[in-house]
Amino acid sequence: QVQLLESGGGLVQAGGSRRLSCAASGGTLDNGGVAWFRQAPGKERDIVAAMRLGDGRTYYADSVKGRFTISRDIAKNTVYLQMNDLKPEDTAVYYCAADSRGYGPAMDYWGKGTLVTVSS
Repeated sequence: QVQLLESGGGLVQAGGSRRLSCAASGGTLDNGGVAWFRQAPGKERDIVAAMRLGDGRTYYADSVKGRFTISRDIAKNTVYLQMNDLKPEDTAVYYCAADSRGYGPAMDYWGKGTLVTVSS
């Protein structure tokens, strides 16, 4: 059973940067996919960025393309989300997810989330 633990959330000013971490335990992130989702108050949870672990191919939502970067550290069994040029509309709870089948809206393993608040 893979467990995911996000960290790195907090309060940041618009235009600032933040790096989120997702540490995995109980299994290795070496196949399938990993993804970051976010859910803003009153809105649905949407995928933000994802990575296919086999070849490192990435996906980004249009709203974050060019500002966010997903990466992984195999040795640390950790996935990151580097967020730059943050905007108030990026305010949300960010969730990490993993699945041996790949990434998509319904993934097997989820973290509990970390809150990012961007002030204007």
